[in-house]
Amino acid sequence: MATTDEDLSQLERDIRQLKIDYEQYFGGGKQRPPADTEWRIETMIKRYSDRGAAMNYTQRFRYSNLAQMYVKYKEMFRKRLKQKEEGTVVRHFGAAAKEIEKERALKLAAEKGGTAVMQYPFAISCKDPDQEKKKVEELYAAFRSAKEQVGESTEKFTFEVFQQFVRQKTSQLKEQKSAHEVEYIVMLEGKHARLVARMKS
Repeated sequence: MATTDEDLSQLERDIRQLKIDYEQYFGGGKQRPPADTEWRIETMIKRYSDRGAAMNYTQRFRYSNLAQMYVKYKEMFRKRLKQKEEGTVVRHFGAAAKEIEKERALKLAAEKGGTAVMQYPFAISCKDPDQEKKKVEELYAAFRSAKEQVGESTEKFTFEVFQQFVRQKTSQLKEQKSAHEVEYIVMLEGKHARLVARMKS
């Protein structure tokens, strides 16, 4: 049985495939809309909307991102289908889809009653990552969202790998700089997401 993270990764792949399939359909490369993929996505979204309490912060944040992305795409596809039926030609569909994907990270909230709309730069201070897992989860979610916003791959960007990086970097800076606390900052620079670590005085 697949884990929650595996299901969310599959959901992310399905949403991206849905976008590709719809672009091919609207461009004349496919005869039918990708109904099977859409059904799979909606089934998965419904399943995890009922399991919110069973997910950790990072998983809920990621699920919220994906669900919001799907809603945006679905509305865009609905309009395109209507225009196709009416015979109205609209160009630059791919560019419009990319623009929506870039903007969504700035408009979503992590969860009900949770953090506000994600803003960059995003910063947290950390003394001991092993004792401050919540902060590491928030930093991971922010960095992942930033990567998605600029179109960088997050396929192999797991929380476990990120947590190990933060643990090592914090220890390294505290030893080299005699720091008691390390500040991590997520920034957007052009088409790249950056994570900067520095000693906090």
